[in-house]
Amino acid sequence: MKPQTPLLDRIATPADIRLLPDSDLKQLADELRAETIDAVSVTGGHLGAGLGVVELTVAIHNVFNTPDDRVIWDVGHQAYPHKILTGRRDRIRTLRQGGGLSGFTRRAESEYDPFGAAHSSTSISAGLGMAVARDLRGGNNNVVCVIGDGAMSAGMAYEAMNNAGALKSRLVIILNDNDMSIAPPVGAMSGYLARLISGSAYRSVRHLAKEIVKHLPRGIEERARRAEEFARGFATGGTLFEELGMYYVGPVDGHNLDQLLPVLRNVRDFDVGPVLVHVVTQKGKGYAPAEAAADKYHGVSRFDVITGAQAKPPANAPAYTKVFANSLIAHAAEDDKVVAITAAMPSGTGLDLFEKRFPDRLFDVGIAEQHAVTFAAGLATEGFKPFCAIYSTFLQRGYDQVVHDVAIQGLPVRFAIDRAGLVGADGPTHAGAFDVAYLSCLPGFVVMAAADELELMHMVATSVAYDEGPSAFRYPRGEGVGLDLPDIGTPLEIGKGRILREGTKVAILSLGTRLADALKAADQLAAMGLSTSVADARFVKPLDTDLILRLAREHEVLITVEEGSVGGFGSHVLEFLAREGALDHGLKVRPMVLPDVFLDHDTPARMMDAAGLTAPHMVETALRALGMDAAALAWRASHQPG
Repeated sequence: MKPQTPLLDRIATPADIRLLPDSDLKQLADELRAETIDAVSVTGGHLGAGLGVVELTVAIHNVFNTPDDRVIWDVGHQAYPHKILTGRRDRIRTLRQGGGLSGFTRRAESEYDPFGAAHSSTSISAGLGMAVARDLRGGNNNVVCVIGDGAMSAGMAYEAMNNAGALKSRLVIILNDNDMSIAPPVGAMSGYLARLISGSAYRSVRHLAKEIVKHLPRGIEERARRAEEFARGFATGGTLFEELGMYYVGPVDGHNLDQLLPVLRNVRDFDVGPVLVHVVTQKGKGYAPAEAAADKYHGVSRFDVITGAQAKPPANAPAYTKVFANSLIAHAAEDDKVVAITAAMPSGTGLDLFEKRFPDRLFDVGIAEQHAVTFAAGLATEGFKPFCAIYSTFLQRGYDQVVHDVAIQGLPVRFAIDRAGLVGADGPTHAGAFDVAYLSCLPGFVVMAAADELELMHMVATSVAYDEGPSAFRYPRGEGVGLDLPDIGTPLEIGKGRILREGTKVAILSLGTRLADALKAADQLAAMGLSTSVADARFVKPLDTDLILRLAREHEVLITVEEGSVGGFGSHVLEFLAREGALDHGLKVRPMVLPDVFLDHDTPARMMDAAGLTAPHMVETALRALGMDAAALAWRASHQPG
């Protein structure tokens, strides 16, 4: 007997899913889960979240007429099954690879991605905008926002729901609850209640009851309203959402298509303004190693499908994140005023290690960077030493609080800025490109960048000791350079850099981890007879003005190098030199920064080469500044990657 063709092989677009009978959809979901597991085993990436929404993804594309109906996946960690079903299965094994599919939803990638994600809690705001645009043009398509319970810890989600409740535009919000246990265990009765609540008969009776209550005497009306609200909240958990103007439906078993399909069809077909469907799922569902893991395989490297064993990176130097965490633990052991704050990233920032040692001094505030910053400011007013550890790209979300609640008041909040610079496979949404520019423009801030893991330890010590105002130190993703490390760092002199190599012709002034490449470039320039100095700025603010003036006086070319955007360290150096008149005597200054584009995901090495911030680029920059264009061209030709 000829084997049956897998259903997934027959799905080119979601329109093909809508041709299948309901009885085939469980098989399709099983095949989709297996394909997702196999693909991520090759590429690495975010697995657990996607496994938890396989049935939900199939149901959404079966019930809703995508892409005319808009589906917005909050964050995008869970969007791999969606990508497989929306014409990208043939490229799914290019996820997060150079030139391949993004690890998140991306408008430029597919018409089925109406909104780019990667930072959490944006889906309801974006979806409401799309729904209002539909209403303004007289359309009738659906807008569906899928948001996880973790993303509901951010205030932006509630701001959007509050606005949606006031505007009354037709909008479907699916709350994917896989962790917080908002609801009681889901079973046949709760599934029955969800179908009942989403049906037209219940809506009619509910509307009638509300109309009757309006005509009761005021005291009785209020008591009746409260009784109805309490009963509804007790049965369904929906009181909070209905107070925000949502029509609440749920909880629904997110892995039971017999429950999901009729509920989604019901909410698709009626118009009561914004509807919130509460779906309970299991992160990592259907893959035993993920189900057993503490993090449910949230983010994984390549792994063996049979065993679940992940490929381990070679044992090199410790990661910067771990160096930071261990340094902070060492200082906290000596100073009980040291406390740490994370915005839902304890393991990503290394603060899970801090929590094991000092559980009462670690505060995870959820996906709430604005709150994290002002919370830290409050701690600082009372004499504590708060370390706010947030990725560079996420700290952008709390910038007003950095300015208003920390900088203006001169409060000694310490910002540990992880993932500074390019981050490889996570691409432009997670690259820490702008923190130097957006922090070093603020009065009273001390801003540092670590060149290696030992420098990071010294900068942690510097921030612990510095109480005169806010401070920040940035460090990259990945491993250090393999230095022997002391037990604890030593505070640096504020605003003072260091010279590592003395020369006479070219000076390379590096900020952060481009220092290793600067030293390589100096060696290569010296081999050409061009004596080169190399300095580590350490501080963006305050600038080491004595060091900068010395380099300007003693060299023909001054190159500044940083893994950050224009407007950062190089801009501050140029502004200072211009004010001092140091540019009036023939000094050639060449800032090297990240290009004025959002660089797509790739390997870190390829991204750095694309950014033009490697040793060969520094050599070429020096040669061109000296008028040696022919030599620069020859150099480039002989140092093309690959």
